[in-house]
Amino acid sequence: MRKVELFPMTDGAFWKKQLLHWAAAHELAVYLDSNGHRQRLIRDGWECLVATGAHAVLETHAGQAFGQLRSLQNAVQHGLHSDWLFGFFGYDLKNETERLASDHFDGIGLPDLGFFQPETVVGIRGNALEIQTIGREPAAVLAEIEAAKYQPGYPENVSVTLSPRWPKAEYLQTVEAIRQHIAEGDLYEMNLCQEFIAENTAIDPVKVFEHLNRIGKAPFSTFMRWRDRYLLSASPERFLKKEGQKLISQPIKGTRRRTQDDDAMRRELAESEKDRAENVMIVDLVRNDLARNCEPGSVQVEELFGIHTFETVHQMISTITGTLKSLKLLGSFITPNDPNDPNDPNDLNDPNDPNNTTALIALRDAFPPGSMTGAPKVMAMELIERYEQTRRGLYSGAVGYFDPEGDFDFNVVIRSILYNAATGYVSAQVGGAIVFDSVPEQEYEECLVKADAMLRALKPA
Repeated sequence: MRKVELFPMTDGAFWKKQLLHWAAAHELAVYLDSNGHRQRLIRDGWECLVATGAHAVLETHAGQAFGQLRSLQNAVQHGLHSDWLFGFFGYDLKNETERLASDHFDGIGLPDLGFFQPETVVGIRGNALEIQTIGREPAAVLAEIEAAKYQPGYPENVSVTLSPRWPKAEYLQTVEAIRQHIAEGDLYEMNLCQEFIAENTAIDPVKVFEHLNRIGKAPFSTFMRWRDRYLLSASPERFLKKEGQKLISQPIKGTRRRTQDDDAMRRELAESEKDRAENVMIVDLVRNDLARNCEPGSVQVEELFGIHTFETVHQMISTITGTLKSLKLLGSFITPNDPNDPNDPNDLNDPNDPNNTTALIALRDAFPPGSMTGAPKVMAMELIERYEQTRRGLYSGAVGYFDPEGDFDFNVVIRSILYNAATGYVSAQVGGAIVFDSVPEQEYEECLVKADAMLRALKPA
């Protein structure tokens, strides 16, 4: 059982900074920041949520990853309650759920799935700091957080320039090739991404994240340290949230840069037939993904084509919800790798825990996020592998947590910098939806708009 203690707090900004610096000193750490947005982390209203230390760890690659995650959930189960698990799903888990492969270069080198049961969970909500521990006294952790002083060990005020891996002309040709696939009826929409990189360099992950977070102030901002790999994210997008029996997904399709005339840009985005077409195709895809595991007739579009304004961009966001099946109505899940093995360890069924089992299956069946693939989903992912030049890895995946009540919340890993401190490889990927009406030059410009915050974050603040 965890020890739980509340401590009154007055200066939220101070404690956020201390929590980040304290977390960064741990080999495994996840720091989630809502930045004051109404789309808070969970229904209990966490503004900031941090996990450090590893009581148990799972690191694995596509093949039996979801089954191993279910085993970890079982291992941390105590009676009717589980425990916190923080971690990530990499995009290349698609190779487990479909007959797909990933053969491109990966400069970051994270596992496809990584989760840990944290020794310590700290959250900010209201005017209190809540500390939950295994083994330690919460008051001792509080003193440690208050005294935390980040010692970077990295060069200060380094200016890093990212270069596109694709020449612009080649990217434009690729957009045209995808448009041809659409014209021939292979698919309706595809998310095409390109990578901006720097090699053999050193950055200060904490300082870069602080700069990025000041620029973006996004609702799903994340600092994650996974030993010598780092995720620095200003994500505005929720992949999937479970709140009781309710599932919530909020895909983004449609972007405009913030300008002095924000009203005009918001109207332009709201009235854009191309952006509305992109958005509604992904809404339909997400509705189908959720319907596989929700009560019949419960999947609803609560908001269609909503225009949301962030620090640097306007986004078109839709909200889709559904009611998770309350009974275990699913047949046995067997991976495509061995359809004849009734003892396949990736079988997620658990007759003693139908709700949480169904929830994990629902998450798996919606992954990867539809906004980062296209429609039809499998064909889009096949063409993504054909045309993109590097493996996506954690980009286009999801980071978040499972809580002790069986709920979860995961973002979409976009607007993010990934850093391999062992090799000095820095990566920022950006992309956009390609439809038949896409204009290649405009698609390239949209990539630059999305990359702007990351490029700026790598310069001295």
